[in-house]
Amino acid sequence: MNEEWYSKSTMSDQLLIEKTGPVSTLTLNRPDKANALDAGLVDALAAAVETAQHDGTRLLVLKGNGRNFCAGFDFGGCEGASEGDLLLRFARIELLLQAVYHAPFATLALAQGRNFGAGVDLVLACGSRIAAPDAQFRMPGLRFGLQLGTRRLAARLGGDAARALLATSRTFGADEALSLGFLHELAAPPAWPALVERAAAAAQQLSPAAAARLYAATVSDTRAADLADLVRSAIEPGLKERIDEYRKG
Repeated sequence: MNEEWYSKSTMSDQLLIEKTGPVSTLTLNRPDKANALDAGLVDALAAAVETAQHDGTRLLVLKGNGRNFCAGFDFGGCEGASEGDLLLRFARIELLLQAVYHAPFATLALAQGRNFGAGVDLVLACGSRIAAPDAQFRMPGLRFGLQLGTRRLAARLGGDAARALLATSRTFGADEALSLGFLHELAAPPAWPALVERAAAAAQQLSPAAAARLYAATVSDTRAADLADLVRSAIEPGLKERIDEYRKG
């Protein structure tokens, strides 16, 4: 890496943050929960993405500790939560995904293991997406009536492919993800550091201002509609019952 880069690391219980020059790496750190997104982890991620917009970050890398990148929404404690509480948690996840998707710099997801729901959406929100050859993905939200990230998936894959995946909520592997355009590359984790260096070099070809203009001009802004879709789907009566039925099934 460029000798002018510097390293700085911070650590919390749930999210590890490392900044090396223009590269900020966010590592989900709940391996015992397959890095599922509880409220604390979502808040930490959102704050880190916000910070990256002001600290000279040119490449934001998302990865997860342990066997899996991210198991999606953490359903632990749902029984005691109100439907309003659940709506707020889903809305904050959507806002996090929007912040990553519309970031004014390059973003890179590195995924391994079995990944579900909002964890798959977090991969999808990144501009570059690399996964281990044995990675798996599933997006089951519509099985309990929740619409999250549909337009982003359609933008990445095309409407027909996105509809086919979401209608069946089936599991798809890394090879299929690559063929669909969900992933850009397959690589085992030992190769990831070199790929991050390659992505960092590419991310600095343009000035920060020019890069921000490019990303803004090439990503459709459907944030208001995406959030509205999520809220409409979540406020339909019986959300908790639908989630419970899905988890039992």
